Amino acid sequence: MEILTVLLLAIGLSFDSFAVSVCSGLNLPHIRFFQAAKIAIFLALFQAFMPLIGWLVGNSMKSLIEPVDHWIAFGLLSLIGGKMIIESLISSEEREIKNPLHIKVILTLSVATSIDALAVGFSFSTILDKILFAVVVIGVVTFIASMLGILLGKKTGPKINKYAEILGGAILIIIGVKILIEHLLVN
Repeated sequence: MEILTVLLLAIGLSFDSFAVSVCSGLNLPHIRFFQAAKIAIFLALFQAFMPLIGWLVGNSMKSLIEPVDHWIAFGLLSLIGGKMIIESLISSEEREIKNPLHIKVILTLSVATSIDALAVGFSFSTILDKILFAVVVIGVVTFIASMLGILLGKKTGPKINKYAEILGGAILIIIGVKILIEHLLVN
């Protein structure tokens, strides 16, 4: 898989964490750097390791799904991207976050924002032989996006949230279409 594709997938996946981070910045206007880093680390670790779990599960079934792997990747990425776009239309008041510095809250947010990454990891099993590079890129991109989201939440408010999720969803859909087209043109 191309480096650019992995980077774009990482960016697309990080938008859920970015949106949660913006809300965290809104809820904690006096958050300190190490508190923000704690939130970002949790989000990044879950976002990075969920694709690994999905990839491991998908690889164990590779022979069963190989004939339709491109359709699975396209379907999962399109569903996840569409879900992100639809969720972006929900008002930020309805998506208010409790104190993200509490361990239960940050764990819940980390799992919730990374479920999509689990499905992406499953689709990775159809197109990637090695996942380590993708896991590292996803983790680093999510950490940076989360730190920026907290900062933007503190400074600008919820206006950017909606557009970030729409962009992330669109990126995932485009990558799904790219995988499908590449496979159909080759075969």
